[in-house]
Amino acid sequence: MQPAADPPSRLARYRRLAPSAGVFVSPICFGGMSIGDQWPGIGAGDKEESFKLLDAYGDAGGNFIDTANMYQNGRSEEIIGEWMEARQNRSEIVLATKYAGQWQRHNSAVKSQASYVGTSYKSMYESLEGSLKKLRTSYVDIFYVHFWDYTSSIEEVMNGLHTLVALGKVLYLGISDAPAWIVSEANRYAKDHGKTPFVIYQGAWNVCTRDMERDLIPMCRAHGMAIAPWNVLFQGKIRTDEEEEERRKSGAKGRTGAGSTWERTEDQKKVCKVLEKIVQETGAKNLRSVAIAYVMQKTTHVFPILGVKTVEQFETNLDALNVALTDDHIRQIEDTIPWDSGFPHNMLGDGTVTNSNLRSVIWYQQDPLPQPFRP
Repeated sequence: MQPAADPPSRLARYRRLAPSAGVFVSPICFGGMSIGDQWPGIGAGDKEESFKLLDAYGDAGGNFIDTANMYQNGRSEEIIGEWMEARQNRSEIVLATKYAGQWQRHNSAVKSQASYVGTSYKSMYESLEGSLKKLRTSYVDIFYVHFWDYTSSIEEVMNGLHTLVALGKVLYLGISDAPAWIVSEANRYAKDHGKTPFVIYQGAWNVCTRDMERDLIPMCRAHGMAIAPWNVLFQGKIRTDEEEEERRKSGAKGRTGAGSTWERTEDQKKVCKVLEKIVQETGAKNLRSVAIAYVMQKTTHVFPILGVKTVEQFETNLDALNVALTDDHIRQIEDTIPWDSGFPHNMLGDGTVTNSNLRSVIWYQQDPLPQPFRP
């Protein structure tokens, strides 16, 4: 039997999603928040422009698309659904969407929003039905809890999600923006009661924001879950001084949100300087490639979610799949900004190196961790 032909790009060198989910996906996930024109400053534009981005991703072999019911006031799901229908490729796509956000907020015809927000089973069911219609499909591959709002019990959420899986409307479950203890409790409940557990976690992680490394990444490792980091390029703040000056002059300052500004802090500038140095050492095309490679090469089963507004940005991001970082490169990045893992981690470590208590009395060889892919 002959081996498969060479893929059109490294995006088509598929990987197993997680130890707990054997579906094959592209190493970079297409971020659907940028699909649509309802959120100024975030969207790529109209349907035609959005199709160009989706075509670029699909033509390169990409098969992993992330969206949410609330993105672009629902327009993201609509365009993605229209694109899959036009390209006749629904079965080829691993499609993820989310519930819990205020997805009917823009709809003046809705008199009461109570059934269209939150983590309840009612909200979950209404949201999924709405998403399936907009996406023009009978099922989604991954259905996320978008964020944990502490209004529903773990039992209600996991029983409700499992029912949707049993109905064939959802294949895999994910959770986003939730504390590690919630996810661990939810998965333990699911496994103890024969329900479907979460197989992927989505959260904010980048070279400047490493809080996920404290509890969430070890949790994913323990539960066999994949990691889909968002904000990997830190709202466009991963840039050179020259690029920042060009933005200042042109007025194209980039995305802002959640109280952030477009300008970088001094610490963030220091990190970018280190990334520039690593660009020279690795032959990467730009510092954003290094920033993407950082999260992908810190641990296994990491699939960064990257939204773009132009085909050029998409093609630039693909360079991250060619960048091989050394342990020293990662150390240089992490030594730039002081980061405290907090108690008890700063006393006990994270289990990746020999515990100092053991080391003081015996020679002990720590079991090696699985290693991430490197080019």
